[in-house]
Amino acid sequence: MNKLKIVVLLLVLVVTACKQKPQQVARQQSKAYYTCSMHPQVHEEYPGNCPICGMKLIKVELTGTGGSAPDKITLTTTQLQLAGIQTDTVRDENTGLEKMLTGTVTVNENTVAELSARLAGRVQQLFVRTVGEKIVAGQPVYSIYSEDLQEAEKEYLLAKQQQKVLHNPDVDYGQLISSAENKLLLWGLSATQIKNLAASGKVSATTTVLSKVGGTVSDISVHEGDYVTEGMTILKTQALNNLWIEAQLYASDAGNYKENNRVSVSFPDLNEQVINGKVEFVNPELSEASKVDLIRVSIPNPKGLIRPGMLAYISIGGSGARSLAVPVSAILTDSKGSKVWVKNADGSFSSKMIKVGSGNQNYVQVLTGIEAGTIIVTNGAYLLNSEAFFKNGNDNMGGMKM
Repeated sequence: MNKLKIVVLLLVLVVTACKQKPQQVARQQSKAYYTCSMHPQVHEEYPGNCPICGMKLIKVELTGTGGSAPDKITLTTTQLQLAGIQTDTVRDENTGLEKMLTGTVTVNENTVAELSARLAGRVQQLFVRTVGEKIVAGQPVYSIYSEDLQEAEKEYLLAKQQQKVLHNPDVDYGQLISSAENKLLLWGLSATQIKNLAASGKVSATTTVLSKVGGTVSDISVHEGDYVTEGMTILKTQALNNLWIEAQLYASDAGNYKENNRVSVSFPDLNEQVINGKVEFVNPELSEASKVDLIRVSIPNPKGLIRPGMLAYISIGGSGARSLAVPVSAILTDSKGSKVWVKNADGSFSSKMIKVGSGNQNYVQVLTGIEAGTIIVTNGAYLLNSEAFFKNGNDNMGGMKM
């Protein structure tokens, strides 16, 4: 009897162990970690705050990596967004010595626009009052009292009324209406405003003037109650999504730089952020006083972080030496050497050891390890390294060859 009890007990233990094992496996497969959107290298097992900046950690599910090969990392969409992964193609670049120029951010004069008064009158009300305000075309700017505009509106309404009431075959009412309408358009009224005028049949005391330009307001030349004349400037705007950087260089160096040359620009006020720019203008004439030349670089500013007046450093390749190279930001160096992360055809990422040569602050020559045309990670490589460590331990480069 005691033997029977022992056998039954063993069977129960075996069945219980079999049921628990799949649950443990499932729990491991659904494992997640918590990371910081500002510091993706942080990996915590439990929710909380980032130990670096104090921000609340975000949960990231480890899906899509369980079935991949040990030497490959596949990131989820959330991880890609958090890491800000950026890639580029390996190609020949200027790896020679570079010259550093100090410049100042200025407004791109090609984007400056001006709104002028179309006719004389008194400014009754200003709807745009602040320098730095962003406006768009079609936005109300000011209302004006103008006797000339009132007379033009009366002519338009009279022509419309005569067409409706009179039927003189010798008068081209359509031509009269078209002429009066064109005058209103030239004086700044929009097609919608003219349509509303025709619908109401009444001339208002003041008329709202809509902006014909868009951008950031850089100057407002009038105040409420001012009298304006035809052609007088009301306000000026500038677009800040594309800016210039102007710098000076000696005449002996001017011949080394050509229009459309690609350059790198860094900003000390933005934590040394580096962006690509293009030489847009090299002054063919030297300054009479200092005998230096002016060089102008065009840069994009889609996020509006760069502002006129900021200090900028322009890095231009001077020697012209070109070779197979990768951006400095793509290279990770440890005790085993230098490596880059390569994007595979299936969307996964693999690390590769490379041998590097000489370079500058932007590009480093690649001697062996990768070929031209390879897609590499230029931003976010540290997160991939962190993922590899989390998945495979510290030996994620084991077995790799140069």
